[in-house]
Amino acid sequence: MRTGDEYIKTLNDGRTVLIDGAVVDNVAEHPAFRNVARTIAELFDIAADPANGMQYHSEEIGGTANRVFSIPRSAEELKLRRLAVERWAKHTHGWVGRSPDHVGTFFAAFGAHPEVFASEERDYAGNLTRYYERILRENLYVSYAIIPPQYSRATTASGWEGDNIQVGVVGETEEGLIVRGSQMLATGGAIADEVFVTCIKPLGPDDVDFAISFALPAATKGLKFLCRRPYATSTTSEFDYPLTSRYDESDALVIFDDVLVPWERVFINRDIDTLRRQFFDTGAHALGNWQAQTRLTVKLQFIAAVARKIAAVNGTDKIPGVQEKLGELAALVSSVESALLAAEYSAEADASGMLVPGKRALYGIMGLQSETYPRVIQILRDLAGGGVLQLPSGVVDMKSEVTAADVEKYVASPNVSSEERIKLFRLAWDIIGTEFGGRHQQYELFYAGAPFVVKGAYTYRNYGYEKHVAELDEFLAGYDVDGRKEDR
Repeated sequence: MRTGDEYIKTLNDGRTVLIDGAVVDNVAEHPAFRNVARTIAELFDIAADPANGMQYHSEEIGGTANRVFSIPRSAEELKLRRLAVERWAKHTHGWVGRSPDHVGTFFAAFGAHPEVFASEERDYAGNLTRYYERILRENLYVSYAIIPPQYSRATTASGWEGDNIQVGVVGETEEGLIVRGSQMLATGGAIADEVFVTCIKPLGPDDVDFAISFALPAATKGLKFLCRRPYATSTTSEFDYPLTSRYDESDALVIFDDVLVPWERVFINRDIDTLRRQFFDTGAHALGNWQAQTRLTVKLQFIAAVARKIAAVNGTDKIPGVQEKLGELAALVSSVESALLAAEYSAEADASGMLVPGKRALYGIMGLQSETYPRVIQILRDLAGGGVLQLPSGVVDMKSEVTAADVEKYVASPNVSSEERIKLFRLAWDIIGTEFGGRHQQYELFYAGAPFVVKGAYTYRNYGYEKHVAELDEFLAGYDVDGRKEDR
């Protein structure tokens, strides 16, 4: 199984990563990417060590693979898969939202259902199977770009004026498809091995040229990653920005300038129905979001610990009002933890034998994510108060002969050193106040799509109202204006 060093060495492959009006020479060494790339490398090292329990024997490749990419076919395998995902999430404390296990989980479900991709045109099902086996064999980090650019949200791509804005097919050769346009939001794309490109947004009958699904190496000719403003480059030290400095995974618009997609890398070719089925008929949407909720659980536990420690350092944890806030925080985090385990407990095997996490519990908690995360952050804000504002300007103030004595005397708490207090409140500020923290709040709000889509399309449809309405109708039918019918 490949190591972190081996992963880092692959990043200097000539990929076109654009930032601040220029092409990045070497992603692994650029200050916008080197620290988060190092974090990803640490994840691969964790998986490569058998002592960490993340390895398993894969029947698909007849050898050892990373369990975070496995197809769960029993309750025990599903549990072990969650624990492997959790192992990685605990290393980043949940702050790397699109670690390699995210898209890899989608491909596990795809790999369990190659028949969904079957076509009389070409062996797309075989392409999918072979690609999944590559992920297992090579321990690949695949990012994805599956959302159309926000050119217009009133219409779909076929209604947009001009040349391709959303990535779509503009030609076909013996070698493969020629695609042009763009797609968002490739989180981690600049430091991934490959990028998976498709569209999760529903398309209309006139959008057939945009109904595609394929994967390409990050260094493919004509493929560019136009990255958002990096936050890691503006950090003064790891002490001042403990999260930003380590976990600032870049988001990128992926641009395709007449890129050749070889036939063996095409999974769907201009097929709107299959485009939808790849996520929902394979169980990929449920399994992938179960991975996401595992990561979110770890992240919320981490934030809750920061809040609890702040209350202790401030000496407010005996105040009833503070205990009430900490209790509410505990209830919010526990609800996510419980739903995650409930989805595991209620998982059912599909026709292929893959266990799909219980959708009622899974989509239930996803429907509240846009409310849960902001409330957790608000509680942390309340408990931190002005403490996150009255801090030294930076770590230099703690070392300078001019300021160190004043910092040590006045920015402290009983039984807590100045350094420990400042460290804790710097961490809290990186969660609630920095650009990194703001980006994460927006990110969690829209992790699985717009909140109205998550609640209306996923939570509502998977709750199972029919059963309960039927029970209600039975109750209502049991009496009328003359009383209970059974008494007559």
